[in-house]
Amino acid sequence: MKDKKTYYVEGIEVDIIPCKRKSYGLRISEDLKVSVRFPYYRSYASACKFADEQKEWIVKHYEKMMLKAKEYEENKEEPYTDEDIKWMTGEAKKIIPKLVERYASLMGVTFGRITIRHQKSRWGSCSAKGNLNFNCLLMLTPPECVEYVVVHELCHRKYMNHSRAFWAEVAKYQPDYRKNEEWLKTKGKYIIDALE
Repeated sequence: MKDKKTYYVEGIEVDIIPCKRKSYGLRISEDLKVSVRFPYYRSYASACKFADEQKEWIVKHYEKMMLKAKEYEENKEEPYTDEDIKWMTGEAKKIIPKLVERYASLMGVTFGRITIRHQKSRWGSCSAKGNLNFNCLLMLTPPECVEYVVVHELCHRKYMNHSRAFWAEVAKYQPDYRKNEEWLKTKGKYIIDALE
């Protein structure tokens, strides 16, 4: 059975890997490992030739991913201490229930329990029974993002989906919701990723 070999394209290390497949495959993983996979019945030389043919794509995407990795390193937060989590949870318990009450009254919806947690998976959620769950890390986001998450979850009291009608409802109370959602997706990831 053939083993993996290393090849270089414009100074970039490329793993040449034989495997059970019918065609050549090129991939750059998140940890910036570049690999070419090729069928066992083909030669290493043909796989290296394929890598050379894909030189422009490899260089372009490798550099783009390098920039993203650098940006991530520069923006990521230090891991939170237990004290940080305790402070954020306390602040969230003071701020979020008041926002929920205000918007629920405006929107004409009811809700159940409000729970504040620290989690990597989501900013908020709403159960079928109307129980609301919010991430204490919201305390590190702009106030308008906190309001957006509250409105988003309360809109699930009318629509338990992400249909057009749901987003139209969100827009009634948060006309700039797309801007806030974008902030949470881009800058918010650095906040959530610091949670160990």
